[in-house]
Amino acid sequence: MTYFYCDFKDSKKQQVGGLLASLVAQLSAKSDACYDILSALYSECDGGSKQPSDDELMDCLEKMLTLEGQPPIYIIIDGLDECPGDSDQEYPRELVLQQVEKLAILHLPNVRICVTSRLEEDIQDVLTSLASHTVSLHDEQGQKKDIVDYVRHIVYSDRKMRKWREEDKEMVVETLSQKVDGM
Repeated sequence: MTYFYCDFKDSKKQQVGGLLASLVAQLSAKSDACYDILSALYSECDGGSKQPSDDELMDCLEKMLTLEGQPPIYIIIDGLDECPGDSDQEYPRELVLQQVEKLAILHLPNVRICVTSRLEEDIQDVLTSLASHTVSLHDEQGQKKDIVDYVRHIVYSDRKMRKWREEDKEMVVETLSQKVDGM
């Protein structure tokens, strides 16, 4: 299993190169055959003196995923919506989506890909046609209740917030709970 979180606070975790490097490193740590493929890429990059391109990393990942005799491989990409996706040029989210699409189109029988995201139109446009299963928690009451409970817990347990007036605490809980939009 490989896992990558697209963290809005870390620009390296919003880029396709960061995603691919992480997946390749995780797979190579779990398989000697995958390690050998990564080692070959390392040699091609002059013993690590130059960074591999995104295309080289993707090629390396494809080689790892298509190795004979591999057990089931799960690729989890969490928080794809946290990659920037609002400029006119190719942006990080679009590049990540392109790589996910390339992986899905390979139709590898031992590879399972799970992508989590808020409902964003560009992400839905790409993933809907690729997905064999989709699950949406966006409008689930249980999720909304969990968010409200969490916000309430923080407001009422934080040392500084406990000193606030009761109506201010409730206003914060109410406002954040309404504007959270499933997150």
